[in-house]
Amino acid sequence: MNKNNTGMIEIDGTITSIDVVREKFVCDIDTCKGACCVEGDGGAPLEDSEIDVLSNSLHDILPFVAPSGKTIIMEKSFYYTDHDGDKVTMLVDGKECVFACFEDGVASCGIEKAYLGGLIPFRKPISCYLYPIRITRYASYDAVNYHRWSVCACACKKGKKEGIRVHEFLKKPLVEHFGEEWYKVLCQVAIDNDFFDDIPSK
Repeated sequence: MNKNNTGMIEIDGTITSIDVVREKFVCDIDTCKGACCVEGDGGAPLEDSEIDVLSNSLHDILPFVAPSGKTIIMEKSFYYTDHDGDKVTMLVDGKECVFACFEDGVASCGIEKAYLGGLIPFRKPISCYLYPIRITRYASYDAVNYHRWSVCACACKKGKKEGIRVHEFLKKPLVEHFGEEWYKVLCQVAIDNDFFDDIPSK
């Protein structure tokens, strides 16, 4: 593992942007109201394995989904292939994800609610669980990048206030996806290269 000239961290078939370990971020759901489930021009990216799991778990998930999303899922599907050839969740009127649910004006994930209720073993698509990290798969490696989005400005502000960086905020999903050792190496490489001190957070 090492840092190359472009400021990336290479670990076991992954190349991670240093923004993942230097930028600060903590979701501020009270301020954004779950905007990531509503805003944007496309649904949440899905892996083939996730589509299989969701297909087999729909009967447990649907009770937690908003009526409008439930109708689309039942009459059409819960995913489609976008213009880039990626499989993503369907949207309701071009806005919220079909799996979204709302309580007191705050959007959350019906899939996650079913998981937290002990009904399914799958928490949510990895593209959502790891956000604001995005993973792009290439032939020889996976690119792990920090995705900047205006609706998450409040999360950046909260992260700076609390002094918590992206990889720290996402420790649990990162460990679940890449493994404990991968996460330890990521932290150690960041420390060894002074990423925390030499490059101030934006």
